[in-house]
Amino acid sequence: MLEAVAVSKGFPGVQALSDVNLTVAPGEIVAVVGENGAGKSTLMKILAGVQVPDAGTLRLNAREIRFASVDAAQQAGIVLIHQELNLAEGLDVAANIFLGREPRVGGPLGLISSRIYSDAATIMQRLGLDVSPRAAVADLSLGQRQLVEIARALSLQSRYLIFDEPTSSLTERETERLFTVIRQLRADGVGILYISHRLKEVCALSDRVVVLRDGRNAGDLLREDVTHEALISRMVGRELKQFFHRDQAATLATASAEPIVRVRDVRWSASQKAGISFDLRPGEVVGMAGLMGAGRTELAETLFGIRRRLAGTVEIAGRMIDVRSASNAVEAGVLLVPEDRRRQGLVIDFAIRENIGLPSLGHWNRLRMVDRRREQETSLMLRDKLRIRTPHVEQIVGLLSGGNQQKVVLGKWLAREPKLLLLDEPTRGVDVGAKAEIYEIMNELAKQGVAVLMISSDLEEILGVSDRILVMHEQQLAGTLTREQATEQAIMHLATGGMGNS
Repeated sequence: MLEAVAVSKGFPGVQALSDVNLTVAPGEIVAVVGENGAGKSTLMKILAGVQVPDAGTLRLNAREIRFASVDAAQQAGIVLIHQELNLAEGLDVAANIFLGREPRVGGPLGLISSRIYSDAATIMQRLGLDVSPRAAVADLSLGQRQLVEIARALSLQSRYLIFDEPTSSLTERETERLFTVIRQLRADGVGILYISHRLKEVCALSDRVVVLRDGRNAGDLLREDVTHEALISRMVGRELKQFFHRDQAATLATASAEPIVRVRDVRWSASQKAGISFDLRPGEVVGMAGLMGAGRTELAETLFGIRRRLAGTVEIAGRMIDVRSASNAVEAGVLLVPEDRRRQGLVIDFAIRENIGLPSLGHWNRLRMVDRRREQETSLMLRDKLRIRTPHVEQIVGLLSGGNQQKVVLGKWLAREPKLLLLDEPTRGVDVGAKAEIYEIMNELAKQGVAVLMISSDLEEILGVSDRILVMHEQQLAGTLTREQATEQAIMHLATGGMGNS
């Protein structure tokens, strides 16, 4: 049994954990849920030796333990798989799986054995990771990199595995494969701690659920008591009666409007069989679904000017635009919230104020000097409007929760008054309360006449917030579904190559 008893941990200005208790037994899957900032990641880092608690006790098999390092925790059989990937992109897959533990010929100082590739292939096959162990990690998709991270943990033959949002970048097929592996690990006697904001996964996978709220225990639920509603009420301390709230009236209101965005025959790759064409109306929220590799992110990057457009035209508000860079797109009112907010959407070592002001530096200046007063006023206004949970806008963005970081990315674009807002997986790794707030922001922008194109791998989310749904397959538009036509089955039919409406 792995136990945390009355564990507390504080940081400057924040009490992350207060007297938290947690247990997980061999052969048990325990889900840990809570809003961003509830203390989940801090507790997991303490169990994995990343951080040391200020108070409380850790026990393993009834013996008190205290880890001074990650290596010490791993030697005890406890491994944490982080949400933010921690891979050496310049190395190949096998080297990442066995980094620091490479099989060698002739002793610890000998050459690395070629056995590293066959050993890696065995673990990869167990996960269904269908790439060469010699492939460079830099060439893999985000979902494939996530599986490499999991393969590395499995290579340690751990007794307890901690999964922090492991499916946030995985396709439905990869997720099912991972669940099969997790269930097999449980059958083999491995204890699993599983953190996820996807409550559907928690209900399907866990034997027991521990809920944290504001750094404290908010309840334990046995498998038979786990429901979506029970989890949400304990997580946020209130009922979220209308989680997805894009209603029929909003859909009907946009149906007769003239398009504000016209995309015609857009191509970014010579391998595309056909160009992409669609219209977006002002005030419309359009979802874009498809399997990983279908071309959704590539299309968004092409519209935003960070990927070269080989053919086709884009018209915004009746004016043809020639987007050759992100700065051209921003000036035309086309703005992108990228899938990887930490690497592509934020400067994580900068303050909230600086991040919000970055896209507007060319506008907020006097005699080539940044207008700090305007930057400060706008940042404070957006902090309050978006409910970014921080006492001041000088807070470093990298210290914020995932949901609050995402709001900062949204905030920097709201300062530029978008015409077309491209959202690529906007709620990935975001808690249920922050998701509801992001949906509210989307709906508010739509009411102001902004066209919103949201890419998401979460079909429940796509169905809940979209007026229409565009489905991609193999870098082309497989079909368009109205709200009435849209079901999970209809989306997957198109996403896997079936014919449909357009």
